[in-house]
Amino acid sequence: MNSILQQIPIDHFITESGKTISLQLSYQLFGQPLSEAPVVLVNHALTGNSDVCGENGWWKDLIGDGKAIDTNHYTILAFNIPGNGFDGFLIENYQDFIAKDIAKLFLTGLEALDIQQLYAIIGGSLGGGIAWQMAVLNPTICKHLIPIASDYKGTDWLIANCKIQALFLNNSSNPINDARMHAMLLYRTPASFNNRFNRTINKDLKIFNIESWLLHHGKKLQKRFQLSAYKLMNHLLKSIDVTQENESSISTLSSIQSSIHIVSVDSDLFFTAEENQQTFIELFKVKNDVAYSEIKSIHGHDAFLIEFDQLAKIIEPIFKTTTI
Repeated sequence: MNSILQQIPIDHFITESGKTISLQLSYQLFGQPLSEAPVVLVNHALTGNSDVCGENGWWKDLIGDGKAIDTNHYTILAFNIPGNGFDGFLIENYQDFIAKDIAKLFLTGLEALDIQQLYAIIGGSLGGGIAWQMAVLNPTICKHLIPIASDYKGTDWLIANCKIQALFLNNSSNPINDARMHAMLLYRTPASFNNRFNRTINKDLKIFNIESWLLHHGKKLQKRFQLSAYKLMNHLLKSIDVTQENESSISTLSSIQSSIHIVSVDSDLFFTAEENQQTFIELFKVKNDVAYSEIKSIHGHDAFLIEFDQLAKIIEPIFKTTTI
């Protein structure tokens, strides 16, 4: 299984804001060698990276030998969003970029790797939003589009929370820690917290266990994530939108030639199930090959990183080798 971090040079890329930048688009490959098997592109979420499977893979319960996405039958490709810091590259002028720019960079990377069509693009949260954007920019780029706990646009609720995150990141004396603690309230639910902590006390710290858990997550991210990367990813999340000006969102999405498999989480407070259901209902009116599935969980948005058994059952039929 090849997991070496590799680079694609991209010169003079012009962003949607008109800025020009040259960069190295980094990626990893897992499973079968490139050009010898169908390719699955995995788009990572806000604090994720290209290390999607194997020993340290953040989706290793879903992707691997004999898993729902079987590395015995597929080539797994994952790009790093430029500026996420996993490859050492950072972007200070984060407002120069939007999600559409990242989708364009990923498509440029596919072209450089001589990949004409993917078997699937799958991504959660921010990664799902970028997947929607890629499929709009190139309607034939994949056979299967699988956005999970995501949507094709950022709602007012999401934009509002990204604004609060930005204020933490730009104004706090402990920005990564404080922003992450706030974010965990959006990624989980009251029921999830109540079920896990039940107002119990951390006797060593003499604070509630929920407080020590939040502090732990803040410190944990602080150790592995750069401030400029967090600012960029938060800004990209806010910018998810496949439409142009007053263009109809459904007419935009209907141009996608892929089979679309929308997966939501019933308790998601970030990309709500209701919003995903509405996307499905409106899209189904103009497109036959669209499906909707729902993960049942008390854990909210993060269920796509927790409820692996449910998620595997939802996507397994898409990746059975007989369907290739």
